[in-house]
Amino acid sequence: MSLLRKSNKRMSSRRQVTIKGVRDNILLLPGNNYRMVLQVSSVNFELKSEEEQDALIETYQSFLNSLVSPLQMTIRVREMNMDKYLDEFRLRIQDEPEEIYKQQMQNYIEFVQSLITTNKILARQFYVVIPYSSDGKQDFTVVQEQLKLSADIVAKGLSKLGVRSRQLTSLEILDLFYSFYSPESAKRQPLTDQTMQLLKEAFI
Repeated sequence: MSLLRKSNKRMSSRRQVTIKGVRDNILLLPGNNYRMVLQVSSVNFELKSEEEQDALIETYQSFLNSLVSPLQMTIRVREMNMDKYLDEFRLRIQDEPEEIYKQQMQNYIEFVQSLITTNKILARQFYVVIPYSSDGKQDFTVVQEQLKLSADIVAKGLSKLGVRSRQLTSLEILDLFYSFYSPESAKRQPLTDQTMQLLKEAFI
């Protein structure tokens, strides 16, 4: 499998990204460092009234002041896989008994196809990365508890801004790195539960 093949290139992504592995939805880094990754929703600030914008700024400022440990905010822009999206519509056409609805769905598919021939459909994804460092003597369950405590504080603060959050799974964490460093391979060969263990071993 090409995506698991170790690279001998001097500046390969494997050397740039020092990942020991992923365990129980937590990213393991060298030096007893750990990361929990939260995917968060967004708020359309421009559509808010001036009073709502001021309230959001004040709430965000209070949120930052309440943090007891550093965190990283990451914005990821990815091209959407429209082929899978359109395939789902084609399946629905086969099951649709009404001819008029079939025609409407077919027109929609043709419209989207014409749109993506000249334009890329992009999606923005937002992440908050919560760090934790141990002295190497702590049990992994303690690491999990400390990260969960920090994540709960962050999630409650974000909820006051109208932002939802959820923890990424082990597979989603690996997919995040995989799609970032091998975007074309990620399109052709998306990750599955069956390949997760192989990928985890490849990153050790």
